[in-house]
Amino acid sequence: MINTRKPGGEFRTGLQAGISIAVGYFPVALTFGLLARTTGLTLYETVLMSLLVFAGAAQYISLSLIAIGTGVFEIILTTFIVNIRHFLMSASLNEKLEKEKGWIKAVYSFGITDETFTVISVKDGRAKTSFAFGVILISYASWVVNSGLGYIIGQVLPEFLQVSMGVALYAMFVGLLVPSMKKSVKVVYLAATAAALNSVFLFTTAISEGWAIMFATIISAVLVELVASLKKKGAAQNE
Repeated sequence: MINTRKPGGEFRTGLQAGISIAVGYFPVALTFGLLARTTGLTLYETVLMSLLVFAGAAQYISLSLIAIGTGVFEIILTTFIVNIRHFLMSASLNEKLEKEKGWIKAVYSFGITDETFTVISVKDGRAKTSFAFGVILISYASWVVNSGLGYIIGQVLPEFLQVSMGVALYAMFVGLLVPSMKKSVKVVYLAATAAALNSVFLFTTAISEGWAIMFATIISAVLVELVASLKKKGAAQNE
């Protein structure tokens, strides 16, 4: 069968498929820019973080850690833990996308987020590399541009609103957590265990807030998964 697609057709299709992601990123990236300014970052640092990290949850967590004076190593390690799921998403897309050179895979793997992964993975058949680049490019551009735009808007906001934006950071985390808690009781246990452990570490040890958050996250995840595995094993034995 003759391929009648014009050159660049898959790339344009990817751009069109990524428009919904770009629109969805607009308010989230805008808020990130506003919060980055109230946290003390410069416009250059805000845009550079979005350029080099391109991970919404990780960037928001980084802001909260920066706000409490956490060290660089702790921030990097926490970000790694939060984004460890990207290993699985990358492995999955490696099977979905056409065979390509390693360096090209490395380039588009940088642009894998929950949203771009979903759009690329649900495409019928084997996805073209150019399609993935189209989806990622428009999503990436929206995130970076709107992060800078949010920072600029923050400069013209009244001072009392700028100060109050610090509270919005915690509201954002609550907004991300509650929907997940409604879908899975495991998330409820995970959040409660992590919060309890974080409090214990802060009030009974001399470790910093950053390390407390990181240790609480790792230990709670291991404990909850261990309990869930034991329950499944017990249920299987009783059948």
